[in-house]
Amino acid sequence: MPSFDVVSEINEHELNNAIDQANRDIDARYDFKGAEARVERSEWELTLHAKTEFQIEQMSTILYQKLAKRGIDIRSLKVDEVKTANLKASQKITVRHGIESELAKKIVKLIKDSKMKVHAQIQGEQVRVTGKKRDDLQEAIAMLRATDQVDMPLQFTNFRD
Repeated sequence: MPSFDVVSEINEHELNNAIDQANRDIDARYDFKGAEARVERSEWELTLHAKTEFQIEQMSTILYQKLAKRGIDIRSLKVDEVKTANLKASQKITVRHGIESELAKKIVKLIKDSKMKVHAQIQGEQVRVTGKKRDDLQEAIAMLRATDQVDMPLQFTNFRD
């Protein structure tokens, strides 16, 4: 029976490269001289450090540009508020990867509500969609790409005939 998986994955290597490039750009900029501004990564969380909130905003723009150039969708980022204390500002950005259970339920509901001849089931951090015909699966992929109810980038992998 034909099937495919709906996933939301981030290429870690490209994420590291984008962070390195952003840090190099920040170090080279004149308005950041002596500001000790940097982007740090720990697991799936990025932290922007600078002296002022304005510099954090400038850094986030640089980071977003580098991520976009590297093919990482900005919708996968969850940005927290800028925190300022003791003449230092910081901002946490969480990189969301994998499909969370709420989003998986929303995807399954979208597929069921569309009345297509496919069946969707949640499997951990992915959703498996099966159907009798390949055309039905391609129609489901087109519907998921076109919807604006999903606020994360989706990839369609493991397409089997």
